[in-house]
Amino acid sequence: MTSRNPSSPPSGGMLLGFIGVAIFSQTLPFTRMAVAELDPIFVALARAVIAAILAIVLLAARGALAAHRRPRGGQWWRLAVTALGVVVGFPLFSSLAMREVPAGHGAIVIGLLPLATAVFAAWFGNERPSAAFWLSAMAGSALVVGFALWQGAGGLQHADWFLFLAVVLGALGYAEGGKLSRELGGLETISWALVASLPVLAPVVGWLAWMHAPAIAAASPRAWLGMAYVSVFSMFIGFLFWYAGLAKGGVARVGQIQLLQPFLTLAGGALILAEPLDAPTLAFAVAVIAIVALGRRAAVRNTAPATPPAAAGETPPIVPGRIH
Repeated sequence: MTSRNPSSPPSGGMLLGFIGVAIFSQTLPFTRMAVAELDPIFVALARAVIAAILAIVLLAARGALAAHRRPRGGQWWRLAVTALGVVVGFPLFSSLAMREVPAGHGAIVIGLLPLATAVFAAWFGNERPSAAFWLSAMAGSALVVGFALWQGAGGLQHADWFLFLAVVLGALGYAEGGKLSRELGGLETISWALVASLPVLAPVVGWLAWMHAPAIAAASPRAWLGMAYVSVFSMFIGFLFWYAGLAKGGVARVGQIQLLQPFLTLAGGALILAEPLDAPTLAFAVAVIAIVALGRRAAVRNTAPATPPAAAGETPPIVPGRIH
């Protein structure tokens, strides 16, 4: 693969990366729209099934379904861990949370996902965050817990526990997927994680559809719009823009766009769901993102040599939320 000229303008990559982040940022508002009428577990798992079908089409178009291009051996187990985190865990618990709290509340808690991902990378990877990073992670966590306690009138709501689980499982999936994408490529990793989950999720979704048939039949176009967005855009198209942006503009530069995501989610909650935007919530958002920005700038030592993707032309081995 031809290397990118460091002196070339990164504006194209920045634009692609921004589109990807903008798509991801509206996941919580559209999830809240869907779960207002549809069962949250059905929404979380059905979106993965729909995205898996699109992933099969993508893999076929890229020739990745050929026997010599498929994952091998232990890669399937690692794909299962990735799927547990980003295909099942994060969508499931964020969907459950969106039944109880506004999207803006979720945006601030989920804002810690990049730092949580780096924690997992440090635990079972070769990345060694600095002391400054760990201080940022602890400060950010304390700030988010304080926000949750403030919103819950001194106690944590059920939705906060769901959001914390979403962050933990999402970070696990991002960290493992980030390692695996060094071997398979970024788009192939998320696509194969979706495909690997399909045999398990398809029967479950079919059973849930049968169990909740009356509610599904009565759901409004608004609920189905939310379902369509999180299935097609959040779990599939967003990744296409995100990886293309990283490839064209560079990881370090384009990755910083992620810091805008909570603010875009807050804006989406206000515009799409008419959620109020109050000064304390904005202040917490600014503080959390400032701490995340400091954490991202903290030195991270990687002790393993980078492994190039398996095939020419693949996107860089980066998963959203990973610290580099």
